[in-house]
Amino acid sequence: MNAKELIARRVALELNDGDIVNLGIGLPTQVVNYLPEKVHIILQSENGFLGLGPVTQPDRDLVNAGGQPCGVLPGASVFDSAFSFALIRGGHVDASVLGGLQVDQDANLANWMIPGKMVSGMGGAMDLVTGARRVIIAMEHCAKDGSAKILRQCTMPLTAVNAVDTLVTELAVFRFENGQMVLFEYAPGVNIDTIKAKTEAKFIVSPHVKVMSLYVTEESV
Repeated sequence: MNAKELIARRVALELNDGDIVNLGIGLPTQVVNYLPEKVHIILQSENGFLGLGPVTQPDRDLVNAGGQPCGVLPGASVFDSAFSFALIRGGHVDASVLGGLQVDQDANLANWMIPGKMVSGMGGAMDLVTGARRVIIAMEHCAKDGSAKILRQCTMPLTAVNAVDTLVTELAVFRFENGQMVLFEYAPGVNIDTIKAKTEAKFIVSPHVKVMSLYVTEESV
């Protein structure tokens, strides 16, 4: 299992049956492939859809917010961007799953641009991380050069301040509670010392820390 699949599998277990969910481009779109059998979510896309269908059943006339071909399920709604962002800003999205460039120990997120590189625009990330009821960041633990992405303080332009609820990487699951970054799970075959060595941010270890769940069990239902 590669890192991205592991992350997507673990994030899928964070979602509840009936949730309205917005999935960011890239890795987060894989989450729908690993939902538990009894969990059915409603996908929202900021370009004006509620009830997106799987990319495996695309309509050539429809694209999601990332520009990928998509489909819609029976009963889906299509609307303009103003209504779409009213849903997001009004707190009607249960969970938003986004990728990240950097997350820091104060639950700050940077994910919309790399200084010096061209970007097409801010997109909807800034609205999603402030409007969604839960913000889940799905990202690889370190950058390609091995440098830390989980920092004491983000160095890239921020998307939002104190907005992240849960951070899932291929090594760990962190939650931000009472102003602290808390390690709740570590991946199979990974020890806490390895996580500390690859994480610049200060975090505490939950007294209930455990091995990461990747599949539905009686305990997780």
